[in-house]
Amino acid sequence: MAANDPTELREAIRAEAARLGFVACGFAAADAAPESAARLDEWLQSGAHGSMEWMEARKGERARPQGLWPASRSLIMLGMSYAPHEDPMRLAAEPEIGRISVYAQGADYHDVVKKALKALARWLVDRAGGELKVFVDTAPVMEKPLSAAAGLGWQGKHSNLVSREHGSWLFLGAIMTSLDLPPDPPEPDRCGSCDACQRACPTDAFPRPYVVDARRCISYLTIEHKGPIPADLRPGIGNHIYGCDDCLAACPWNKFAQAGAANRAFAARAELAAPELVDLLALSDADFRQIFAGSPIKRIGRDRMVRNAAIAAGNSALPSLTAPVAALLDDPDPAVRGSAIWALSRLDPARFAAERTARISAEQDAGVLAEWGVAGSDPRR
Repeated sequence: MAANDPTELREAIRAEAARLGFVACGFAAADAAPESAARLDEWLQSGAHGSMEWMEARKGERARPQGLWPASRSLIMLGMSYAPHEDPMRLAAEPEIGRISVYAQGADYHDVVKKALKALARWLVDRAGGELKVFVDTAPVMEKPLSAAAGLGWQGKHSNLVSREHGSWLFLGAIMTSLDLPPDPPEPDRCGSCDACQRACPTDAFPRPYVVDARRCISYLTIEHKGPIPADLRPGIGNHIYGCDDCLAACPWNKFAQAGAANRAFAARAELAAPELVDLLALSDADFRQIFAGSPIKRIGRDRMVRNAAIAAGNSALPSLTAPVAALLDDPDPAVRGSAIWALSRLDPARFAAERTARISAEQDAGVLAEWGVAGSDPRR
C-alpha cells in the first residue's frame, strides 16, 4: 500500500532502517551538496587521487547524484556503526604486530551494508512504490558530503564523516529514489579549532584541513597503491599493514561513540585483530585467500599484503624478523622483493651488504636494483 504523507513515510523509513541495523538515517534532495563538484574537480586537478584513475574517469557522475541517475528525486543516506571495542591505537607500540584498520577486522562491510540496504529498498517499494537504486562505496557516489547534507554528521578536517552520536565509525550507504521525501537539515561543522586529526597523521597527508593527499595517506599506500611504496614514506607507515585509523582515532568526538551500537558482523576476527608480522611475511597465495576470505582485505591480494608486512618489519627494529625478511629476497613479485631489500637494510646492514653483492648481477627489475642502491637503475625514483 502506498503511503500518501511524505513526512509519515520518512519516519517509517527511519524506523525500518533502525530495525535493519542502521544507527543513522537522514534525507536530502537529489541535488544536495552542489559545492562538492567544484571541490572534487580541484582535488583531481591537484593529482591528490594518485593512481585512482577511476575517481576521474566517472567524475561527471560522481559530481552530482542526478548525473549518475537522472530520475533520482531524493536521497536516503544511512550509517551503520562499526565502533571498536578497543582503542585503535593500542598496538602502535607493538612492532611485532601488524595493524589492520578497524573497519577491515570483521566481515566485509560491502556485503553487510548492501544486504540491509536491499532489504530496506524492498520494504520501501512495497510500502510506497517508486523506483530506486542502492549504493555502497563501489559506485561513483559522494557519500560523505551527501550524508552531511542529510544531517548524519559533518565532514571533519580529516575529510571523513563525523557524527555527534557515533564519532568517526560509520559505514555509509545510499538509496536514491524517485519519491519526493522531505529533506533533513544539514549538520553544521563542529570541528572548531581542533586539529587533532591533522597532527596525528604519521605521513603528513593533509596539505590543509579538510583535504587529504592520497599519495601520502597510509590507507591509500597500503590498499590502493600498487608496486613499490615511496621510500621516504615507509618509516611513517610504522606497523600499519592494511589501512590506518590514526586520524580517525584522534577525533575527540569518538568519546560519544558506543561500541555496543556496532553491528556484530563487524566484530574483530581473532586472526585479524593482532596478526604477527612473522606469520604475514610467510604468507603464500593460498594462505592469504584462506585467512582473509570474507574480509575486504582479500581484494588487495597476497603480494600487496606481504609488501606491507615487509615494510612494517623494516620499521620494527626486531632482529628476529631478519630471516623471514631475507626469505623474501627471491619472491616472484618485484614490489615484495624491493620492500624486503629495504627492510633488510634497516634490520641487518651487514647482511644487506653481503646479499647485495651476490644478487644485483642476477636482478632484472630496475626498481628492485634501485632498492639495492644501484644508481640510475630506475628513472622513476
